[in-house]
This record gives sequence, C-alpha cells and structure tokens, in this order.
Amino acid sequence: MIIDPISDMFTRIRNANLKLHEKVDVPSSKLKLGIAKILKEEGYILDYKIESIKNQTQSVLRIHLIYTSKGKSVLQGIKRVSKSSLRIYKGCADVPRTIGGLGVTIVSTSKGLMTDRQARKDNVGGEIIGYVW
Repeated sequence: MIIDPISDMFTRIRNANLKLHEKVDVPSSKLKLGIAKILKEEGYILDYKIESIKNQTQSVLRIHLIYTSKGKSVLQGIKRVSKSSLRIYKGCADVPRTIGGLGVTIVSTSKGLMTDRQARKDNVGGEIIGYVW
C-alpha cells in the first residue's frame, strides 16, 4: 500500500533517472497525469502516455525520460514538498522559485495544476506539490 502516491512517482522518476533508464512506469491518476504534462511542457521529460495492462484494473502512466548527447540527464532533481502529513500552502506572492527561477515549482491551485510562473501570472496560490530542476 502506497501512503503518498506523488512521492512514489517522484522516487520512481528519480531512481530511473539515476540508472539512465529510457522509461519509467507509474500507476496512473489524474494528478500524476497533470504533473507529467507540466514536466513535458517544461522540457524535463520526452513524452508520457497512459497504457492499460492486461489483467490489471489500474492503468499505467509510462514516462519517457530525456538525456543529453553526452548521456547526462536533463532532469537534475525532483523533490516532494507538501506531504500527506504536512501540507504546505502559499499565497500567490509567496510561491517559491526553484533555484532562483531556473527550476520549476509545481503548484496545485483552484484553477488546476500549474507552474510557479503561471500561478504568479494568474495571481493564485495553492498547495506546493514539489520542485523540479
């Protein structure tokens, strides 16, 4: 039983990234799909798709990772901030920048999942899901 599915997703991506795997499979959900969409838009992953596996009720989110021509990962780090045991909420003015704006902060707002830049632009705050750099 997984207590925090988002932390599990981040850990799977981090581990696959360290081992230079081409792809990683994660149990699918709407929130994870939204996170994968942001990662693709920001250029941290190559692609993602939902696949159903025979004899299983839950579909799988397959994430394809990107590496440079020298074999180095584009995704340097991914960290969960708000957890099930301690939720972190910030107003629009207080949404943190990751590595001085070089990374991305993923925020869950009333308007859906978005990056820290989008949240400041739309003048909304919310729960800080995680940092990606």
